[in-house]
Amino acid sequence: MTPPRERRRGAYGLPAAPRLDLPRRGTVRRAQMITTYGVGSLIAVDNESFIVSGIDNAHHSWKSDEAPIIHEHRLARVLGVRHFRLPPASDESSKDGVRVRRFPLWHSCPQCRSLQHIKGFNPPPSRNVCTKCDDEPLVPSRFVVACEDGHLDDFPYWKWLHRGNREEGATGHCGGQMSLTFSGRSASLRSIVVSCTCGVPPVSMEGSFRRSALGEIKVRCEGRRPWLEGAPAEFCSKAPRTLQRGSSAVWQPVLKSALSIPPWSDGLADRLTKHWDNLRAYSSRMEIEIYLKGAFPGEESVSVDAVMDLLAAEQEEDPTPEGSADVAATDRHLALRRQEYDQLSSGNALRDKGRKEQFVCEPPVSDISALSPFGVERTMLVKRLREVRALKAFTRIADPETSPEGHEAALSLNPTDWLPAMEVHGEGVFVRLDEHRLDEWAESAAVAARVERMRANHDRLLRERATDPAEVPPSPATPRMVLLHTLAHTLINEWSLEAGYPAGALRERLYTDGTMAGFLVYTATSDSAGSLGGVVAQGEPTRLAGALHSALRRATWCSADPLCMEARSSGAGGANLAACHACAMLPETSCEYNNILLDRALLIGTPDNHRVGFFAHVPE
Repeated sequence: MTPPRERRRGAYGLPAAPRLDLPRRGTVRRAQMITTYGVGSLIAVDNESFIVSGIDNAHHSWKSDEAPIIHEHRLARVLGVRHFRLPPASDESSKDGVRVRRFPLWHSCPQCRSLQHIKGFNPPPSRNVCTKCDDEPLVPSRFVVACEDGHLDDFPYWKWLHRGNREEGATGHCGGQMSLTFSGRSASLRSIVVSCTCGVPPVSMEGSFRRSALGEIKVRCEGRRPWLEGAPAEFCSKAPRTLQRGSSAVWQPVLKSALSIPPWSDGLADRLTKHWDNLRAYSSRMEIEIYLKGAFPGEESVSVDAVMDLLAAEQEEDPTPEGSADVAATDRHLALRRQEYDQLSSGNALRDKGRKEQFVCEPPVSDISALSPFGVERTMLVKRLREVRALKAFTRIADPETSPEGHEAALSLNPTDWLPAMEVHGEGVFVRLDEHRLDEWAESAAVAARVERMRANHDRLLRERATDPAEVPPSPATPRMVLLHTLAHTLINEWSLEAGYPAGALRERLYTDGTMAGFLVYTATSDSAGSLGGVVAQGEPTRLAGALHSALRRATWCSADPLCMEARSSGAGGANLAACHACAMLPETSCEYNNILLDRALLIGTPDNHRVGFFAHVPE
């Protein structure tokens, strides 16, 4: 039955013609539009399910007119955009917002048990009800189909039910009416039964989550991207898999972040955003001075020397200098980390900068000799910092931290000059260890053996998650990396107990390659646990020495010992050793590596070999 013209629906449940009075479907915090409910994610609102639309300006999916622009020059250049934007506000007084589209499209009625596409229920516009059952609210399908390239589709209920009762390669439907029932015997998939009036035997959902389940019934990925309006289906060779609609594997953000550091942290680069292309075209100081006088007349004048410094810094920091091949994405982001490490090590005193400076990093006033027994070469008090976290893309099924860029799903159908992002203003403490002592400690055969066990397990985990073994990146596990990572976790846990900070309000930032040996612990939110000086106070040498001493003493014992300390492997894929939720793990929002590659034995040693611990020589 064809619905009347005024009730015909466009693709994905939205009205066929543009409307200015689309109903609001719920609200989320701006930060959640980056980390939890970003583009391509599924969001449940009451009894309905929607997918967040892409950022294509042509379709006005993200009405970002009121969204403030965020500038972070270094990160924008690496990601190939001009700037970033905060996600639109979603309060009732705001005129903007983010479009969502109904997904999945297959629904069931809890009263009549009918299972079909939403069009078959013929609901009124913007409603999700069964018109045959006195407007009974429909239930969106619990199951969806996704592949590792980010494509998403409805679960093929008809093919799943009729898999043994149709000719090979048949595509036509039987003409019957499918139903979805629950036996109520258990909460397992076996209790979810799909049947059809055509007479085929009912089939449960048991076995639908096996990797080869859909391939066995000749279901292939159709390459659909329902979050992008008007997107054509792509050719896809990846095997589709069944997922729960609310599973975290359905959507995982690919987040890239950077700290605002000099010379980009004083606000001048933001004022020059519209002028960069013109300024780069000039080669002499006189040409730049003439241009600036015309672009910034009178009291708005800009220092020529400051602009020259920015242009020189940009050329020096360029990860793809002229005439060289493009470097890998990991190398570009590693270059950002090295720049931050150098700036954190050298500092940037407030007395030398103005009030607009977003990065203030100073050494402590007191003597740092109290930290010498711990091998701490330098500690810096980061009294003011700004971090920008941008949503670059997202993945499905694949791990966003380890999967190659080819598996990342785009946020828009056409390239845009901006990406959604959020900024965090806070404070922190930077700790750098003595690299010479680290290298001497890492030469121990016992240390190398423990780390090699973790690295091998992590490499195996990466290979299992990858579709192409040739694209698997190597594990970052090294003695230096695991030690600094575990030490950062231990210190955050200590501050959460002694300084009154919840662990979820603190975040780590690691600098652990062959040329770096430090970490930054900073406030991850700017609310009441933000930049009030509490974290900076913990970085004073005497207080930091006490915190390290207490943290290491706590690390010698875990409520899960001796099992925790003697474990041959633990954590996801066995990528941890002596580390569990009772001793070394943090909330996942605070950790850069999803709570893997941790081993507190590298801090304090094992009962059989104390020399494995880097801090084993520290007196109790």
